[in-house]
Amino acid sequence: MPRNARMIVEGEAAVYHLISRTALDGYVMGDVENDFLLKLIKELSGVYFSEVLSFCLMGNHFHLVVRMHPGDDYSDEVIRKRFERYYQQDKKRILMPGQIPTFRNKWASLSEFVKEIKQGFSRFYNKRHKRKGFFWSDRFKSVLVEDGETLLNCLAYVELNPVRAGIVDRPEEYRWSSLGYHLQTANKGNFLSVDFGLTGAEKSNNKERLALYRQYVYEKGSLNPGKGKTIAAEVVEREAGKGFATDPVDRFRYRTRYFCDSGIIGSKEFVRRCWEMFRDDGDGREKRILPVVGLGGVYSLKRLSEKI
Repeated sequence: MPRNARMIVEGEAAVYHLISRTALDGYVMGDVENDFLLKLIKELSGVYFSEVLSFCLMGNHFHLVVRMHPGDDYSDEVIRKRFERYYQQDKKRILMPGQIPTFRNKWASLSEFVKEIKQGFSRFYNKRHKRKGFFWSDRFKSVLVEDGETLLNCLAYVELNPVRAGIVDRPEEYRWSSLGYHLQTANKGNFLSVDFGLTGAEKSNNKERLALYRQYVYEKGSLNPGKGKTIAAEVVEREAGKGFATDPVDRFRYRTRYFCDSGIIGSKEFVRRCWEMFRDDGDGREKRILPVVGLGGVYSLKRLSEKI
């Protein structure tokens, strides 16, 4: 049975939450493995037309939130420079003029971007551990995410993975996450985008944006979603210097699974518009756009392969 096509927006920038899990048992991705995976993501995101907004590399899976840009946004000169970066270990490679459209399409492709990350890591892991065979389980999940409040909730969900798992007390204490990278390396190499979609922060500098983003993550991290650990109240109070209202609790409790299980998530208009792009790739059944309980104005559409 053929696989359903991915829901990929063409001709405009779009944000995707990507999740991929290992096929192996246990927590097989340790310090060395996650260091290499992060290095690989950094290198490839500097070639592909992507902005990495958030990431979290865990012991048996990774999360990546990325904004992909269309190839037409980039000049031929940019393609040439990225070609040199891509093949910096092979100085004999020469970019012919007729190849420019090929690389422009390739480096705008979400699937190609993730495929290179996963294949590069698999080769490294198998060589290091003297093994053969698959490392990753199935193909990666991708959720199309609307900018704004929906994106902020998704970013917080990713940042809080190591806190929920009880690995750290504060998200920035985890080395292989975006907040950890921001605070521990001062965003070395400007690897991470600071375009978090924070309302009213358009004129803020990067330091101010990061402070606002961190406050948002801490507020979400203090709320109990019913599963996993939270950021301790005294830690939040010490870091944020204020209390929290009760109504966000329900929103946080009910919304988390939608950022992994949905096919599209955002406002009703956004979900409907994207669904119109991809309805021909489904199983022929009409899909229902459902509200996300506890998050006012946020809606979700199940994956094309799911029966409703």
